[in-house]
This record gives sequence, C-alpha cells and structure tokens, in this order.
Amino acid sequence: MLRNAHVDDVEEMNRLVNQFAKKDLMLPRPLSDLYENIRDYYVYIENGNIKGCAALHVFWKDLAEIKSVAVEEDSQKKGIGKELVQKCLDEGKVLGINRLFVLTYIPEFFEHMGFKRVDKELLPHKIWTECVKCYKFPDCGEVPLMIEI
Repeated sequence: MLRNAHVDDVEEMNRLVNQFAKKDLMLPRPLSDLYENIRDYYVYIENGNIKGCAALHVFWKDLAEIKSVAVEEDSQKKGIGKELVQKCLDEGKVLGINRLFVLTYIPEFFEHMGFKRVDKELLPHKIWTECVKCYKFPDCGEVPLMIEI
C-alpha cells in the first residue's frame, strides 16, 4: 500500500535512506530534513512495515525534484520503486508541474522510466541551495536526469 508519509514514519524512513547512503548509493538525509519536508514524502507499506519511500519536492512553478527514492533490499525488483516514482510523477501532473528531475547514483533505474540525462548547468541555481550544505559538495558524482510530463 502506498500512502503519504506520517511523522511516525520519519525514523524508519531515515534508517532506510541512510542505510543506502552508508553504501554510497544515495546521499544521507538528516531527521530534521525529513520532518521539515514530511509533506513531500510517500511511503510504501507492506505487512505494517515501511518497504520504500520517495519524495516530490517543488522548486518552482514548472520544476520539481524526485528524491530519496529507497526500497528495502529484500523488497527490490518487485516494482515498489517504480510505483513510488510514478506516484511522484502523477502528483507533479496534478500540481501542474511539467518538468521533474532527479540527482542519482543509479541513473539506469530512472532511464527505464523515461528520464533523460541532462547537463547539471540546465538545472537552476535554486536547486544548489541544498547541495552547498552537503559534505560531498561540489563533486558528489550524482547524475542529473529530467523528464517532461
């Protein structure tokens, strides 16, 4: 079952995201970031447990980012990640946002969903406000991809 995240989900979401961050598969998210942006997040629940999460963060009237896409290792390859990303795409449509981007270490997953690699310079400077806070800035190695809907 896919639903909007609740504040009670944050600690488990933090554990999920940061287990992949420790393996350098994504960037870490502090608890404060998850709480502050809880309305951006979706979770996938199975048997009462969070098996995946993802967020849609709006930057401007025509641009949003899909971020923190994480699925428990034992639940991967079951379509959960795709369902979470599709939920973000659908919500982008509802909001009237026509361009969505991701910054990822696993571009192939998003390319299978229709995202195209883009040059980082195509993304507005506003998105870098989060990047400058990151310990990997300025060379994190994430690949930028975008999709127009």
